Amino acid sequence: MNYRVDPAIAAALMPPTMRPQLVNGWVVAGICLIRLGQFRPSALPGWAGLRTENAAHRIAVEWDGPQGHSTGVYIARRDSGSLINVLAGGRLFPGEHHAARFDVRETARDLHVAYRTRDETISVSVDVRTAVRFQGSELFADLAQASEFFRQGSAGFSATRGGQRLDGLELRTDAWQVEPVDIQSVRSTIFDDPDRFPPGSAKLDCALLMRQVPVTWQPLPAQHIVADNAADGRSAR
Repeated sequence: MNYRVDPAIAAALMPPTMRPQLVNGWVVAGICLIRLGQFRPSALPGWAGLRTENAAHRIAVEWDGPQGHSTGVYIARRDSGSLINVLAGGRLFPGEHHAARFDVRETARDLHVAYRTRDETISVSVDVRTAVRFQGSELFADLAQASEFFRQGSAGFSATRGGQRLDGLELRTDAWQVEPVDIQSVRSTIFDDPDRFPPGSAKLDCALLMRQVPVTWQPLPAQHIVADNAADGRSAR
């Protein structure tokens, strides 16, 4: 699910290591709803993997790193229906997860995904239907442009509870493919919250679907945030 967000609002939600990445004057933010099948360390066979339901609230960003200008996403929060992800995330692999209950129903054309965190602070409900054409977006001219934007932003850096480190993880696949969907309904306690997003500052733009795509997740070096005496009270390294 993708929203177009006011750049000033988005900038206030991200760490000082990063800047909003603009598309047609907007920042692309949204929710990734992710089912992982056969999720496991690469050394284990497929039958040993887990099927898990997960979600990530993210904002498209850019930053200056050791390799120069880079793009990706800042992930403000990760939620998971898997206890293993909650316990191991941020410890055995990058990305801390919050526990959540998921409700997923699907047919050949329709997909419903809803979840609520166990601490009752976050809830999301999404209904989409497969579509023949990609249309209605003010961010992207066509499906190919949208697909390439997200393919180029496959590196994600996640917030951590301590607030001094961003965990890095990159999605890699040789079979990248997205499909258009029509949005039937969306509810989000994050994007519908006027304290986070004043009226008009976050507008629902489009949604994309990826199915049966084999992926690997490559850990990236963490980004560190340290306190100093700068005007905003923070600096990055």
